[in-house]
Amino acid sequence: MITVLLADDQPLVRAGLRALLDTEPDLTVVGEAADGAEAVRLAGELRPDVVLMDVRMPELDGLAATRALTAAGLRVVVVTTFDLDEYVYEALRSGASGFLVKDAEPAEIRHAVRVAARRDALLSPGVTRRLIEEFTARPGAPDDRRLAALTGREREVLSRVGRRHTNAQIGEELFMSPLTVKTHVNRMMAKLSVHDRAQLVVIA
Repeated sequence: MITVLLADDQPLVRAGLRALLDTEPDLTVVGEAADGAEAVRLAGELRPDVVLMDVRMPELDGLAATRALTAAGLRVVVVTTFDLDEYVYEALRSGASGFLVKDAEPAEIRHAVRVAARRDALLSPGVTRRLIEEFTARPGAPDDRRLAALTGREREVLSRVGRRHTNAQIGEELFMSPLTVKTHVNRMMAKLSVHDRAQLVVIA
């Protein structure tokens, strides 16, 4: 069973998300917070597998709350009305495992929770497209020196992680098992000091 904490200042949104998740046999909402400070407090008490976090909230905004929660090892998916680049980039820098807008299909939101619980990452298609456009538009970004720590094989895996390929897809392309791919991904996360696959995507 995947446990979820909802953090949104609108009761109607929280009720909708609860109804959406509690109907699934493997998902259950264990708590609700109306602001970022309450989300941090409840997450510390309940230790949910995933927190669904709004951005604009009183007391403590969702991005600051996300930083606090991911620093404590919790998984956060940002779900917001505001599909703004500044929110997307800050959410990823804060360690969020995913970013969705509230007009996402119900199946997308449920899928995002399951993906985050597996310690993978998920971005809505529009967000992924803009990230790619942003980084490819840069004339010549300097090489990240941390990449020097990676083996050639790990770099091959990283480039495919950056294209949002699954472990199974990477395994097929590089002729290795998905379990071996997962091992490479975990080693890269340790070497690059990142929390999850979303941050690997940014580095890639």
